[in-house]
Amino acid sequence: MRAVIQRVSEAEVIVDGRTTGAIARGLLVLLSVDQDDTDQDTAYTVEKIVGLRIFNDAEGKFNLSVGNVEGSILVVSQFTLHGDCRRGRRPSFSNAARPEKAVPMYEAVVRRLRDAGCHVATGEFGAHMNVRLVNDGPVTILLDSKKAF
Repeated sequence: MRAVIQRVSEAEVIVDGRTTGAIARGLLVLLSVDQDDTDQDTAYTVEKIVGLRIFNDAEGKFNLSVGNVEGSILVVSQFTLHGDCRRGRRPSFSNAARPEKAVPMYEAVVRRLRDAGCHVATGEFGAHMNVRLVNDGPVTILLDSKKAF
């Protein structure tokens, strides 16, 4: 499972002219499921998102998590994070999970984040989405449950 995690002061997802999810301060999580992912990958990813200390404390140090600052999380599916550009000019997405696997795992991430007490908004799986955000910092973290980077 791969995620691009961005600390934001606000973010929203728009599908067909309507907002499907919006948050103020918190995290925008772009999420992609690998064809080999298991429940362990889901658990690892959620634990990292919830516990990631990328918000400043009173001294300006990264010591606070999204929960500590009472922030929200916007989760957006993005299979292109599994794009492999090592050969040719067109990315290969062969490692991205098919929707029949990806949808339940995406939904499991959202459910687990909510179970952890997080306020979670979402995009719309498989839709063409416009994502607007104000990256705070900017702070952007790459996460891979297989620890590829």
